[in-house]
Amino acid sequence: MPDLPPLLDEDDALAVMRADAVELVAQLLRIDTSNPGDDSGPGELVAAQFAADKLREVGLEPNVFTTTGPRRAGVSLFLPGSDTDRAPLLLTGHLDVVPAPEEGWTHPPFSGLIDDDGILWGRGAVDMKDMVGMILAVVRHWARTGYVPARPVVVLLTPDEEAGGTHGAHWIVQHRPELLYGATEGIGEVGGFSVELPGGRRIYPIQSGEKGLMWVTIKVTGTAGHGSLIHHDNPVEKLVATLHELAQHPFSVALTPTMQEFVDTVSGLVGEPLALGDRELLAQQVGGLSRVLGACVRTTLNPTMLSAGFKHNVVPSQAVAGLDIRYLPGTRDQVLERVLSILPPGAELEFQHDDIAVETPFDGGVADAIVSVLGERDPDAVVVPYLMTGGTDAKAFTSLGLRYFGFSPLRMRPDMDFWSMFHGVDERVPVEALEFGVEVLDSVLRRC
Repeated sequence: MPDLPPLLDEDDALAVMRADAVELVAQLLRIDTSNPGDDSGPGELVAAQFAADKLREVGLEPNVFTTTGPRRAGVSLFLPGSDTDRAPLLLTGHLDVVPAPEEGWTHPPFSGLIDDDGILWGRGAVDMKDMVGMILAVVRHWARTGYVPARPVVVLLTPDEEAGGTHGAHWIVQHRPELLYGATEGIGEVGGFSVELPGGRRIYPIQSGEKGLMWVTIKVTGTAGHGSLIHHDNPVEKLVATLHELAQHPFSVALTPTMQEFVDTVSGLVGEPLALGDRELLAQQVGGLSRVLGACVRTTLNPTMLSAGFKHNVVPSQAVAGLDIRYLPGTRDQVLERVLSILPPGAELEFQHDDIAVETPFDGGVADAIVSVLGERDPDAVVVPYLMTGGTDAKAFTSLGLRYFGFSPLRMRPDMDFWSMFHGVDERVPVEALEFGVEVLDSVLRRC
């Protein structure tokens, strides 16, 4: 074990933790962990080794593990609690990021640059190396000050979240479930960021569920022939008609328990019922949150890939489309039945990825800690649960019976649209948001 510095007093230790969080996130952003989804990226090993080294600096003993190959790596660490009768709390974040071509970025996406306005730039700034850096800073803070949490904590930094977790969380659950140490609740992404409503109210959405996903490929066959002739069995025509039919039958609004609570709370804040079926009015009520909110309350189906043919004057024998379907909890069978009913005779549907929807009540010790700490740190704001439109490692971890809450706290500047930076150009986060977030995370964990 390395020689450690003397324990710091509380004020100095908090200042060190805040600065540590910013520096750790900046350094993580400079490590390219791009995940294109085909296992061709650089992998997460360098970032995992960096995180483990930072934990070892303060006397901790993390484990760097690999999953499906030497580049696909993560970090695990078990922190004993003073109450040995309590089941551990999982504290998790993923090390990979979506690819980020430099075109269009104000600053290079892997620069980890802090500009003169106090903004930290880079791919992963909000998804989710910000949370990874805050986790490391909190744990290092505990080690420096000698703090032992009442509840045991499991730190788990994962690979491959951005491509569905085949090389990450799902692999861990299937092959190394002991890395969760029997945790019964978890904290990760996506939630805890502030959102400014047009009327001046501020909310903190906390993920207590997420939609299920089906990535499917539709293959439509027909009769090949010369492009100059009349064809009655053209697979391209049949596929286009199918996609048009799917687009003409959007799914209706349906509120799960989580979104019912969200809608009731936010309707009260804006002073009128949310216009969930009217895009323009909803945007006036909740601002940029409207495009996300619209997807939280209905199943969505988006064609994302098309492929057919090889020459202008040849009618092909097959046309293919990829669909991204995100369904509300409890509706998978109905959604799939509806899609199948619209496909033309003889069409094939293949699953590329099929993962569950999850939802848990926003209650219990973790939820209470989040509400109480944010209430103290930002008294004018309102905490509200929501249903995440995308997918996270929560899908894998909840399969073991764990309750998962998306909580990566940030108080964003009012003019910054958190969701537009997710997977977008110019991903960035204010330094003060990280400083706020790391203190909130520390306080919440102490109360869990």
